[in-house]
Amino acid sequence: MTIAAAAYPLDFLTDFAAYEAKLTDWVAGAADHGAQLLVFPEYGAMELGSLGGRAVAGDLEACLHEVARWKPQVDLLHQRLARHYGVHILGASGPVFLPGRDRPVNRATLYGPDGVLGHQDKQIMTRFERETWFVEPGTGLTLFDTALGRIGVVICYDSEFPLLSRALVEAGAEILLAPSCTDSLRGFSRVRVGAMARALENQCVVVHAPTVGLCDFCPAVDENIGAAAIYGPPDLGFPESGIFAETPLNQPGWAYATVSRADIAAVRRAGGVLNHMHWDEQAARIAAGVTRA
Repeated sequence: MTIAAAAYPLDFLTDFAAYEAKLTDWVAGAADHGAQLLVFPEYGAMELGSLGGRAVAGDLEACLHEVARWKPQVDLLHQRLARHYGVHILGASGPVFLPGRDRPVNRATLYGPDGVLGHQDKQIMTRFERETWFVEPGTGLTLFDTALGRIGVVICYDSEFPLLSRALVEAGAEILLAPSCTDSLRGFSRVRVGAMARALENQCVVVHAPTVGLCDFCPAVDENIGAAAIYGPPDLGFPESGIFAETPLNQPGWAYATVSRADIAAVRRAGGVLNHMHWDEQAARIAAGVTRA
């Protein structure tokens, strides 16, 4: 399959039609390139805060609610595009307020040609999310068993915690999607290193889609540093660097790569190393304890 990872800029939108036109252009461009799986970034939905005007978009709390209220329309638009182009789309994540909870989760929704396939809420919150924005973690991980393969989602900071990805891989995931939103080169590098490490240790494909560029109307996502990329293990059947494709730093656009589920199965079975197979050997070594010397 061909995968497209978005390096996505946040724009001030005058109305929902402007968002619809923007997203349609992005999806059409990727579909015309032959992409079957499109991945948008974490908090890419925050640009919808501009629909409430600059005062709303510039208020951390008001912006969360403004973005969340557009979720039904966002879902319908993504479903329509996924159906029209016959693609799967991981939509840009954003806040969702759940019944009985005062604070939102950070939710990414996966759409297919037949509709909404489900969602993944971020599991481990960054300091900004937990100390300033009060965005709460979701409950549990989701494995998406799709026509393209078995897919898991590790949103930004989640990709830096290997046991989350491992749980998805042990459930059957072949491809991990890592949408991100980072405001510094350090932050982007942390997610990049995490995504590459998850591809190595699980011998799978990891898709990294970040926000990029300045966003002067929303202080929560005012500066965005990143490059979109698609990674695999640097082993049999994969690029020697482990990098299928990446965009230039901070430049909007798609990173494209064609990947094979058969290659994932082959490297797990007969790679130069067998990280996926040998993962459980760590437990016995750890059980033996640590000797101080």
